[in-house]
Amino acid sequence: MRKIKELQLFKLPPRWLFLKITTSDGIVGWGEPIVEGKADTVAAAVKELGQNLIGHEAGNIEDIYQMLYRGSFYRGGPVLMSAISGIEQALWDIKGKSLDVPVYELLGGAVRDKMQVYSWVGGDKPSELINAIRQRQEMGFQHVKMNAVGKVKWLETPQQIETIVQKIAHIRDEIGWDISIGLDFHGRVRKAMAKRLVAELDPLQPMFIEEPVLSENLATLDVLSQYTSAPLATGERLYGRSGFKPLLEGGYVDIIQPDLSHAGGIWETRKIAAMAETYDVAIAPHCPLGPISFASALQLDFCSPNALIQETSLGIHYHDDSMDLLDYLVDPDIFEVKDGYIERNDRPGLGIEIDEKKVKKAAQQSHDWHNPIWRNEDGSITEW
Repeated sequence: MRKIKELQLFKLPPRWLFLKITTSDGIVGWGEPIVEGKADTVAAAVKELGQNLIGHEAGNIEDIYQMLYRGSFYRGGPVLMSAISGIEQALWDIKGKSLDVPVYELLGGAVRDKMQVYSWVGGDKPSELINAIRQRQEMGFQHVKMNAVGKVKWLETPQQIETIVQKIAHIRDEIGWDISIGLDFHGRVRKAMAKRLVAELDPLQPMFIEEPVLSENLATLDVLSQYTSAPLATGERLYGRSGFKPLLEGGYVDIIQPDLSHAGGIWETRKIAAMAETYDVAIAPHCPLGPISFASALQLDFCSPNALIQETSLGIHYHDDSMDLLDYLVDPDIFEVKDGYIERNDRPGLGIEIDEKKVKKAAQQSHDWHNPIWRNEDGSITEW
């Protein structure tokens, strides 16, 4: 029997939390339990949940998930589900390594040889965004995502809406139509403004419009679909199958974006993907996080027929000059992008090897990342 022996947490730059689980026979698995800006809170949740894990059979992943989820009277939400997600990722890493197979082989086997990926690009000025897109093209990307809006009020003037649209139109004119651009509203826009904005953006043919409204307002997506032909995408702030159930049953969305470090881990997200497939909805996992979360998402993508495209945080602006996605890997070439794709590999577990020495050294530096607090000119809080 392979028992869970020890859990260790590492809070490290740029804004991540890694979990190392070691078994009684010395196999190590890695997970990434994190809520961006709430690393200490999630770490506390992992420690509390971990009290029930020591001595438990590491291979019984479904039973452990049920114990951690249903064993709590209060369940769900970003903190608890993210803590469970990181634990679950590490357990799949252990199971794959113990059987010497990649995780996707244990979830039905591969359905594709390579996975299409896109990169997030940032910048306040059109010239900055254009340069960032061209840099991503040189890196091998053929698809990108950018914020469509910055700080916005409940309803902006027609001039402000025109400014937003013209900025994106200028970028499209400069880079041409050979690259797909996803537009992220980041939940910053209210229904009254979103209707007008998605209609004005429609001629620019976005790859998708992400989080056009907050996840609390899912029914609004049905209204917005009448104003645009662009695929509507959401889901990074939904947790577990129960969180996605009303979204799918309502027919509100074209693409779901569960985050494998928030939604419940690899197996729970595979169940969500299967649910989505029955509604003819694609999955494009959200992943602005680190290498373990990204590796977990790719394992899901390689065995999910409706996986459309995968986000990566490589070079994302949150990292600044601190550690990046590849810096904690023994072999960073495993995530090499070629012609817009990452090749499937057959390495066991999550398919990556974490450089533990770098992790421990970086954890001494730690981090204190928090998202900014935004206010309107009248002093009222607005969405970041």
